[in-house]
Amino acid sequence: MMKRTLWLIGMLVVGLLAARPSVQARPAQQALDWRFGVIESYTAPRAANNLGVSWTRARFQWAEVQPDGPGTWKPTVREEQIDGEIEAGRDVVGLLIGIPDWARDEEGLPAGLYLPYDDPDNLWANFVREAVDRYDGRINHWIIWNEPDIDDPAAPGHTWDGDVHDFIQLLRVSYLAAKDVNPDVVIHLPAFTYFWNPAYIDDFFDALVAEPDAPAHNYFFDAATAHFYFQPGTVYDGIRILYEAMAARGLPWKPVWLVETNAPPIDDPAWPVENWTLSVTMNEQAAFIPQAVAAALAAGAERIAVYKLLDLRSDHEANPEPFGLLRMDGTRRPAFGAYITTIRYLAGAIRAERERWDEIGQIRVDQPDRTTTVLFARLPGEAYTAVIPATASSALWVDMWGREQVIEAEDGQFTVQLPGALCTQSIGDYCMIGGTTYFLVQSTAGDEILPTPLPPGFPTATPDPDVTPSPTGSPTPTPTTPPTATATPTITPTPSRTPTATQTPTASPSAMPTAAATQTLTATAVPPPTQTATPVPPAAAAPPPGTLYYWAMGAAGLVGVVVIAGWLLRRRG
Repeated sequence: MMKRTLWLIGMLVVGLLAARPSVQARPAQQALDWRFGVIESYTAPRAANNLGVSWTRARFQWAEVQPDGPGTWKPTVREEQIDGEIEAGRDVVGLLIGIPDWARDEEGLPAGLYLPYDDPDNLWANFVREAVDRYDGRINHWIIWNEPDIDDPAAPGHTWDGDVHDFIQLLRVSYLAAKDVNPDVVIHLPAFTYFWNPAYIDDFFDALVAEPDAPAHNYFFDAATAHFYFQPGTVYDGIRILYEAMAARGLPWKPVWLVETNAPPIDDPAWPVENWTLSVTMNEQAAFIPQAVAAALAAGAERIAVYKLLDLRSDHEANPEPFGLLRMDGTRRPAFGAYITTIRYLAGAIRAERERWDEIGQIRVDQPDRTTTVLFARLPGEAYTAVIPATASSALWVDMWGREQVIEAEDGQFTVQLPGALCTQSIGDYCMIGGTTYFLVQSTAGDEILPTPLPPGFPTATPDPDVTPSPTGSPTPTPTTPPTATATPTITPTPSRTPTATQTPTASPSAMPTAAATQTLTATAVPPPTQTATPVPPAAAAPPPGTLYYWAMGAAGLVGVVVIAGWLLRRRG
């Protein structure tokens, strides 16, 4: 009997050991949608797995990669980091920028830039060619430079000493050299800040289409790139302005990627910000993430990424504010969890539309078998009421922290209450960042089917290159009478160091709003994906009605340009 007992115990131990997960087990979360990324995911790959992001960007600063001449190659992103990203299923997008001293001419440009791209004395062409060749098959997207519109050499973000024509030559050389190595490589325009010089986008495209050889070479780029911070409304308008600028000049349809977006907080004790320009709390940063992502989808962005995943020590030396979803010690800011929720509930978007943009932000995202409406207040105050037509008798009501309720429709609609925004920073007549963000998830497959977070393997529509979104507002904001709202916020054209809202910002989730709840659901884990979805940009959104609305948004946008231009003077290089 004793031997049999010991044998049974031994078998039990063996079974338990066999059931233990391997150290190489698949991540707790995997990419749910090809659209969503985070910058520098390789600095904390396990956290990136938990986010569920599908792509990242790696910077190749020429002066760091080849500090001593063309015979060296010392990138700050290690080979094993790139391989790790690919093994995790994330696309890596390369950024090429910078000029080492040994390769700089007397004008501050890469030596030999105006020589043919295949001339060995064109040093920038050599650098591009080597980068594309070294990472061929692993990095197939390359962004050429970063924010060349910052033309003040004294500004921290200044990187380009030439004019717009010099930059077009850099783009030409990059495109031709890269395609010579890999005809299938995708070349991206640099991101333009827009706020530094709103006219630069038009000036750039005017100069580009005037180049005689541009049409024969696809205008030297395959995708446009955007960086928009702090304001969800600016995310939407800026992306549409890029599409408009290309369409107005007859360029073939090209997607716009929002490669950087965020609203860095000033109230984290781990990184206190003293001389800030724009006031953002950690809770507001968390609210910004779903607002910006939904706005970008509605504007037609093909891919979206948050800058950045992890704060590094070098960031603290270069930036006045912390951009990381993770602190230097790896702990999470609230925005990390909000991004998880955002990806989970907006995955599989087929099309998106901004339905309302007054005291309430309301963006509808259509997905297979469901519709998700993103909702938030854009003014301070106790609460704002939103009414959403019902396609089902019940729906999930989810806050940005991922907490769910089931609510019931009444008279063919859902009526929900949205808490007012913290509004520690106002822009024009509205809060720069809206309040707590919610997702109303309705099934379109039948009233009895309760929607759940979208599993991987969802179907997507076929890209339509003929669809060209156009901005709903004028590229040149003009002040006029603001729209009427049910509450009147404090107008603060310049940053105020005193928050104007009555709510107390905290890093913990706020209470769920009042809704006709019938039961409380516990959030369930999302199953890992079994296949990769086919990329497709969401269809263009229909503009909201009303000419007066556009003029009013222009007024707020003009104030935003002034404030954020000031912030750009202090931001990272």
